[in-house]
Amino acid sequence: MSTENEGNAVPPAPSAPPVPVASPAPPQGDAGATAQLPPVPSGPPEQHPYGSGPTPSYGAPEGSWPPPPPPGTPGYGEAGAGGGWGASYQQPAPKPAGGGRGGLIAAVLVAALVAGGLGGGLGYTLAKDNDGQGSTTVSASDNGASQVKRAPGTIAGVASRALPSTVTIEAESNSGEGGTGTGFVFDTQGHIVTNNHVVAEAVDGGKLSATFPDGRKYAAEVVGHAQGYDVAVIKLKNAPSDLKPLSLGNSDQVAVGDETIAIGAPFGLSNTVTTGIISAKNRPVASSDGSSSSKASYMSALQTDASINPGNSGGPLLNASGAVIGINSAIQSTSGGSFGSGQSGSIGLGFAIPINQAKYVAQQLIKSGKPVYAKIGASVSLEESTDGAKITDQGTGGADAVESGGPAANAGLKPGDVITKLDDSVIDSGPTLIGEIWTHKPGDKVKVTYTRGGDQHTVDLTLGSRVGDS
Repeated sequence: MSTENEGNAVPPAPSAPPVPVASPAPPQGDAGATAQLPPVPSGPPEQHPYGSGPTPSYGAPEGSWPPPPPPGTPGYGEAGAGGGWGASYQQPAPKPAGGGRGGLIAAVLVAALVAGGLGGGLGYTLAKDNDGQGSTTVSASDNGASQVKRAPGTIAGVASRALPSTVTIEAESNSGEGGTGTGFVFDTQGHIVTNNHVVAEAVDGGKLSATFPDGRKYAAEVVGHAQGYDVAVIKLKNAPSDLKPLSLGNSDQVAVGDETIAIGAPFGLSNTVTTGIISAKNRPVASSDGSSSSKASYMSALQTDASINPGNSGGPLLNASGAVIGINSAIQSTSGGSFGSGQSGSIGLGFAIPINQAKYVAQQLIKSGKPVYAKIGASVSLEESTDGAKITDQGTGGADAVESGGPAANAGLKPGDVITKLDDSVIDSGPTLIGEIWTHKPGDKVKVTYTRGGDQHTVDLTLGSRVGDS
């Protein structure tokens, strides 16, 4: 498998995360053994996260990677709606009643750039309606409670420390299309980390701005973006001197059941805080915006039930102590819209890029402006499967499926081999393999288990590298 896998479709990713050999003890603080995933459930969930449609095989390590999504596969937009990352500011038409499976959608608001203004408008409307009905509700005196500081270990305490270091991002293309997402302060030089799909509209000469909770708004520019990882770094112009970067946790030490806190701008409601837990780890996620020109993003995600909605994309997922453990990126959602927008909302299945991976990507983008991907130098099928990641017989455009002189070739892998494990993680499909490889860095040594002719083999392999998205 290569990080340059190509083709014409984003496949449905498997419903179950890779399974480790054993589960370690719960982590202690910010150090300790890596917490592993619980056993895989025996059957798939009721809703597949990636919709339906044909899933042909794809190949080859070089060229126009990653593959675009298949026709009719929703990816990050509503099923068949073409929304998600790059829709215009026009209000979408109401969807017909009934039908349609749920799809993975980007947690980025594609609507008018109202940011906090939407919240104010909703609040005013509700208050006005209540007054007109002659409500007898009596408000208790505040008694200065709003000025009382909360203990550092409480959710309120964590939120009060983290909110000043988060921003609402508005991106607009030259044609006027764009949307609203979230980001957080990465360093004192003015770098902000967010999702690639949040800023994609502004990459080629568009407008980009970041607004802090206290109302300060700054123009910004894209420093670098990684479509495959779905990570981007922007930099504030004339950045203030009082920036406080959020502390970064260790996503390898996250355990299922750990408390989570998400910050973002769901449906334009800036500076919103929601809570939940880590529902699963190493969840394979392959997604795109559903457009014909779209390329795929892959991740081995943290799954959380903290409420995440369009507009949360790029925002931090925090642990109970306030350290960033992930970047909120996508949600599994039903096909029904909400707030009259035609966009679906949270059903408690959110996915975040682990911060250990995102930190590495961000540092590379700041350093060179380009992402660096780990690879094994082989093309694998992106068909939905539970048997493993099969190396294709031929790569895209007639290229060799196994790159000559690459890591896979040096390890003796051949077309037709089916990779079933990477180290201790079970590999049940091509997308799962890609996501797992990208949790590593070029030069890392991994153990690859594969089958050939019914026999199982294990080899050691040193991961190669590829620079850039194309």
